[in-house]
Amino acid sequence: MDAANQLPQAADLYGDIERTPATRWRDYLPGLMVAVLATLAAASLADRYGAPLTLLALLIGLAMNFLSADRRLTPGLTLASRELLRWAIVLVGARITLEQIVALGPQSLLAVVAIVGITIGAGVLAARSLGFSSAFGTLSGGAVAICGASAAMALSATLGERRLRQAELTLVLVGTSTMSSAALVLYPAICELFKLNDLQAGFVLGASIHDVAQTLGAGYAFSPAAGETATIVKLARVALLAPVLALVALAFPQPLKISGGKRAAPLLPWFVVGFFVVAGINSTGIIPAHASGFAADVSSWMLAVSVAATAIRSPLGEILKAGPKPLLVGIVASLTSLAAALGFAILAL
Repeated sequence: MDAANQLPQAADLYGDIERTPATRWRDYLPGLMVAVLATLAAASLADRYGAPLTLLALLIGLAMNFLSADRRLTPGLTLASRELLRWAIVLVGARITLEQIVALGPQSLLAVVAIVGITIGAGVLAARSLGFSSAFGTLSGGAVAICGASAAMALSATLGERRLRQAELTLVLVGTSTMSSAALVLYPAICELFKLNDLQAGFVLGASIHDVAQTLGAGYAFSPAAGETATIVKLARVALLAPVLALVALAFPQPLKISGGKRAAPLLPWFVVGFFVVAGINSTGIIPAHASGFAADVSSWMLAVSVAATAIRSPLGEILKAGPKPLLVGIVASLTSLAAALGFAILAL
């Protein structure tokens, strides 16, 4: 097996690193069991201490990173970190409806779109100024701008491992989860400092906090009314995941290897189309509320298992060599997002 085939597959959406090997179903079980057990441990700690499930799954996965040397786990960890990721992105559509987005009003909706664009742009500019690639800036800025770890995993899948190393993805996951947890505590205090009303605070929290869980926690911690506004604004940001992925796919086209030849990858990966379809169906009201909630819960669990598997397979040596410099990209994007959201809330709401 050549050197290219030794690369990790965690974000190899298009199969451009290597083909998935012909594997018997029972060969997947060891790696899958490890990833699921890591996630169950994370869920237990999350229930006990109120910490984010994704962050704990990431940390436990990193603590189990020594298992990446065991080749028996590779098929299952690859499946968990790639196939589960794709389906988790599809099921994220069950969290949103078009009615919730329209309820924001055109002015606020345009502001959310602008803030997402500005945040991603800030990530790219910060990355380039610090000597990193535009792809890394897009990953960092997009994770901050949209929905934290979910967006980071989806963007990494769309960008492909030819542009992003596994260590870079893990750094973004660690940094985004940490900053989101800090935002849960600090951002409501900042809203109090600026004496924002419930509508303004809800918009700021919904438009600037990274992960969904922390956004809702911060919003309802400020007030019930702020929590409702923060939820709608955050869902609007989650809805922008699919169009952002489509734009990234256009900006960073991926070649597919097919029997010795190459052809362009589809502009819209199937999981993006699936995201749109699920969100559209959920908007019709055909799906019962409990079924929609169940799909959203399944999505969260699948994402957590995928994050745990990705962390287990991450090359920690490269991460430690990188130092704190890559995290500055996420910090710049976070501060840009917060400043833009505060500016709109104060001036326009």
